[in-house]
Amino acid sequence: MRAQFAPSRSWRSDVENDIALALSMYEALLRCRHVEEVSLALFEEGLTPGRMHPYIGEEAVAVGASTAMRSGDLAVSTHRGGSHLAALKADVWRVFGEYMGRATGYSGGRGGPMHISVPEIGFLCTNGIVGSGIPLAVGAAMACRRTSPDKAVVCFFGDGAANTGSFHEGLNMAGIWKLPVVFLCENNGYAETLPVSKGIAVEKISIRAAGYGIHGATIDGNDVEAVYAEASRALERARSGEGASLIEARTYRIGQHFSGESNHYRTAEEVEAWKERDPVRLFRDRLLDRGIATPGGLQEIEAMVRSQIEEAARVAKDAPFPDPATVLEGVYRDPQSTGMAAP
Repeated sequence: MRAQFAPSRSWRSDVENDIALALSMYEALLRCRHVEEVSLALFEEGLTPGRMHPYIGEEAVAVGASTAMRSGDLAVSTHRGGSHLAALKADVWRVFGEYMGRATGYSGGRGGPMHISVPEIGFLCTNGIVGSGIPLAVGAAMACRRTSPDKAVVCFFGDGAANTGSFHEGLNMAGIWKLPVVFLCENNGYAETLPVSKGIAVEKISIRAAGYGIHGATIDGNDVEAVYAEASRALERARSGEGASLIEARTYRIGQHFSGESNHYRTAEEVEAWKERDPVRLFRDRLLDRGIATPGGLQEIEAMVRSQIEEAARVAKDAPFPDPATVLEGVYRDPQSTGMAAP
């Protein structure tokens, strides 16, 4: 998978004419980046009990899609959910708290990074099993069509998940019933250590959409405006009853598959080539070129976001661990009424 991508100008982004929107997207990109960096730092400090799966380099997908979503829309995430949460404006101190197993975490410290749910912002869940979010998104889309026709679902997943049975079953069902769901494949070049070229025979994952009668598109996943534009179109189709879409956002995971992993399966030259297309830097340069912002103004945003994320980490570190007496909370609905005795 090469670092070059031919940019498409067949769309006109709202971002070009809306300074507030452009700056909010840049702030969101920074929020995602710093959440990822601080998450890795917490792991290195020995504060997170499990592995972290960094999203560095893919932030434009999360931000572009979340910006296109409306209030009430739903999102289903993956094992790399930190930036999805950050882009949807979850409370970062609660995200970090969950990572560190604290009682103030979104799942009470019980779920860790791969089992977080924040229904108040439409974030249904992160998922530890590759591809497992796809059927959940299909179910959520069925519910939306029946009870909230103005809502839609965005389902994030990786290129590896595109080879699972859940992918094919989910897209087939969504195609048959014209469900309001956008399947957003974050093609970062590798299914863990397997290159896409060795795991998928077709040139574009989006080609598979034709087999299910749904719309398909492949876009530059490092261009936040391209993601925003295509996600906006797909969500509009979903809400208007035209059914599901499959968007393949070609991006790159600059960091490791998980914290502490060896990078033996790819070259340093490949990684460096993709760093030249860092989505945060690309958008920063675009804002400056268009005269939307000044270097000083962007530096103020960068300092503000960095301070916010670092403060969120401090708050999370000071939070208590769950009380051992609450170990059965959330396990059984009511152990007494169901006849289940506590172990």
